Amino acid sequence: MKRELDKQIFALHADVCKILANPKRLEILQILRDNELMVTEIVDKIGANKANISQHLAIMRMKGILCQRREGQHIYYRVANNKVIQAFDLMREVLFEQLSKHHDLVNK
Repeated sequence: MKRELDKQIFALHADVCKILANPKRLEILQILRDNELMVTEIVDKIGANKANISQHLAIMRMKGILCQRREGQHIYYRVANNKVIQAFDLMREVLFEQLSKHHDLVNK
């Protein structure tokens, strides 16, 4: 039973990683880390077209990374679980450390 659960978790983990393997989606996460924003605000901050951003938001919402709420005609998006931001930050720390080590090796 545990092995089957592990397999399900590995599959879900891989699926989430696929969703987050897109620079635009990571940028959206960064923008929404402490904010709940409307699509138009996200578009303004990223500088991409609304249709493209809306697609990314829909995918992230369907996978449970983001959630939305409606207020009148406005739809607001936010990160569904702050642990996603913790994982995002941890991965960025690893990448900055790798970049720093690489930079140190090149400059020696």
